[in-house]
Amino acid sequence: MLNPARNSLFDRYLGISRLLAGQLDFDAIIKAVGEEISHIIPHDHLDVCIKMLDGKYHIAYESGLDTAWSKEPPALLTGSPIRTLLAGEVDYLLSGNALTDPRFHFDGAFASPIIELSLKSRLHVPLKAQGDVIGALSCSSRQYDCYTMEDVENARAVADLLAPYFFALRAAEQAKRSAVIQTEASAREEGLRLGALKLTEALEAERQRIGMDLHDQTLADLTRLTRRMEKLTGVASVPGDALEPLCRAMQQCMHDLREIIEEAKPTVLQLFGVAEAIENHLERSVRESGQTIAWEMTDETGGTLR
Repeated sequence: MLNPARNSLFDRYLGISRLLAGQLDFDAIIKAVGEEISHIIPHDHLDVCIKMLDGKYHIAYESGLDTAWSKEPPALLTGSPIRTLLAGEVDYLLSGNALTDPRFHFDGAFASPIIELSLKSRLHVPLKAQGDVIGALSCSSRQYDCYTMEDVENARAVADLLAPYFFALRAAEQAKRSAVIQTEASAREEGLRLGALKLTEALEAERQRIGMDLHDQTLADLTRLTRRMEKLTGVASVPGDALEPLCRAMQQCMHDLREIIEEAKPTVLQLFGVAEAIENHLERSVRESGQTIAWEMTDETGGTLR
């Protein structure tokens, strides 16, 4: 003869399976199955914590009472009151008075919700997938000594139902995050490419402008000098004072040409700042002598000289 109590429990498990279908995020799952689980394991607070893939943090999802556990994700695994369970050191945690249980209270433990909400009885079982602990299912009651080993076994059965869904969702979340990171990286790469293209176009435009300036300035100066020289060709003997203006004009032409060329290229000072410009100047001053220099600059401007 079938056991009515066992049949009722089996129906609850089927109900949980039906409620899991179609749920696409952690919060939706825990809220959907919370009431059904309460018929199997009575509780005032239910939560599922999921370990992140790095193994250092975990995130809690709650049903019933809201606590700081889910309001401050992600939390360090080392500070979790159930860290031994999440690390696979124990198969379950069962406490009739979690308010004073030293397993939940240690230096650095994130156990304040236990005290604040007076969660006296606590039951914790691992969520396992592919042989690894991926999280934990936790039930808490405000009554003392509320849970027994029978509740532990029932919680394990519920955890076995939940674990595959949470494992798949965690993998999907990781894939989504990876896709976002890849998209951001591609966007940055495209931004750099467009920036380089604009810089190249700007440099080309500047090169053309400088070329025209060089052409116009040099052509005008040479034309003026040529005319002066043509006037001197008809003179049998050219005195020195007649050549002096010509020499000055030639020197001015070279000076103007040098200024245009210097303006055409960005200086070390413009590109890298004062310190690098001074270093570059000192290196050039001793480059031909083979000597080396040692120098030190103290910036007392609060970072202005950059």
